[in-house]
Amino acid sequence: MEKDTTFDACGLLCPIPILKTAQQIKQIGMGQVLEVLADDEGAREDFPAWCDQTGNELLGMKEDGDVLKFYIRRKV
Repeated sequence: MEKDTTFDACGLLCPIPILKTAQQIKQIGMGQVLEVLADDEGAREDFPAWCDQTGNELLGMKEDGDVLKFYIRRKV
């Protein structure tokens, strides 16, 4: 999946990946895609919920070994 930038949240536990992603998403332009790498199992539920709450678009999630990759398009 195409991305404009990547944020590595591996090693961080809930709620830090979401809080830091909220900061990172503000650093990219509207319509750009942020790839977030996370290894906290809670991220499977946290990122879709966060996108629903904030109005950003979750384009998808991929698993790469123990790392979850989330692709989020900035909409707001």
